[in-house]
Amino acid sequence: MTFELMKLASQSQLSSWLPSIHPQIWIFAIGRFLSEVGTGCTLFYAPLFFVNQVGLSATSVGVALGSASISGIVGRIVGGSLADSEHWGRRRTLLLATAISAIGSLVLATTNNFTILVIGSLISGLGIGFYWPAAEVVVADASQIDNRRETFAIARLADNLGLAIGIALAGFLISIIGSYRWLFVVDAVSFLVFFGVIYVGISETEQQQIEESEKTELLASWMAVLSDRRFLVYIAVNIFFTIYISQIHSTLPLYFKNFVIKSTTEGFAQTTISVLFAWHLVLAIICQLPVTNLLKRCSHTLALTVSAILWAVGFGLIWVSGTAASYNLVWVALALGVFAVAIVSYTPSAASLVTELAPENQRGVYFSVNAVCWAIGSFIGHPLGGWALDQPRVITDSYWLGFPLSVLIVVVILQYLNGILAE
Repeated sequence: MTFELMKLASQSQLSSWLPSIHPQIWIFAIGRFLSEVGTGCTLFYAPLFFVNQVGLSATSVGVALGSASISGIVGRIVGGSLADSEHWGRRRTLLLATAISAIGSLVLATTNNFTILVIGSLISGLGIGFYWPAAEVVVADASQIDNRRETFAIARLADNLGLAIGIALAGFLISIIGSYRWLFVVDAVSFLVFFGVIYVGISETEQQQIEESEKTELLASWMAVLSDRRFLVYIAVNIFFTIYISQIHSTLPLYFKNFVIKSTTEGFAQTTISVLFAWHLVLAIICQLPVTNLLKRCSHTLALTVSAILWAVGFGLIWVSGTAASYNLVWVALALGVFAVAIVSYTPSAASLVTELAPENQRGVYFSVNAVCWAIGSFIGHPLGGWALDQPRVITDSYWLGFPLSVLIVVVILQYLNGILAE
């Protein structure tokens, strides 16, 4: 009897953490997990491969990989429109995205010069662009207001878990086969597996079956998005968040490696940096559902405000790590831990807010514009961080203090957004 009561209590607790989630979300999360395993294989090793084995300069590799943002913007705009189209829809857009991404990975696997690298990057960027609006809309369509944040959190959890396993798998594969090219083949295979999961397990969402009178022409749909004052205010603040995230992916690894952030004459070793970012990713995985559940009691704007404050604290800790006389490793670990919580505070609330702002028959276009924010954030954040790292040390260290100051602007915009959402 006692055992049965304990079992029922455990099931009740689990159901409170994971409210009724649409079965299609679990299938989609499995596909995302498998795909991110492949992405994790190439995430940190791609620049090393193109510079150290192919023989390209670091600058040319940066330019080539950055070209993915250009095709990515095109893909995001077109992909959002296709996702809303009655003749195409979410499912076909995802199938197209995964097929293009697989081709891009195979092209990158054959790279032996700058031209092929640019072609592979453009194809990969296009695939990613097609993918994100449709992927977000599928999650939005299959969620309800009372479990929307948890639904998006599960999708992000699948992404992060796959990424972490992929990073570990890449190190294991390189130690066995000794060739970076096979990592891109693994990435291509993971996209093909994801294609199969979508083809077999994902059906067109019910919200996509719209009455004729509710269908919106493409141009009218885009005009509606660009005239939505609430959404445009959100977009303004969202660009700040994507710039913050871009610093983690590009500027911080170089800052940790090339600058004196401990009491020696050099930065952290490569292995130390890998462990630090692994810590960041693992903490994000652990905190995703608990933090989402905690912030569910808050409005979207309040949750985003909490995230913004955490970003300010994290960047402040990065400044301390570069200027402190000792315990630099501890300050960096603390900063990356704060960043992990900031990210998991941001992503479910941001995606849920877009879902609530968008009419059901225009979700693809709304998420398309939302996805463009990420390309804009990278376009601004990567060059800005590179410029800071090329300056005298005092400017480079002071660079990190600019982000906490920018958070003041973010908080003001969020307060304004909260006011107009209440109108």
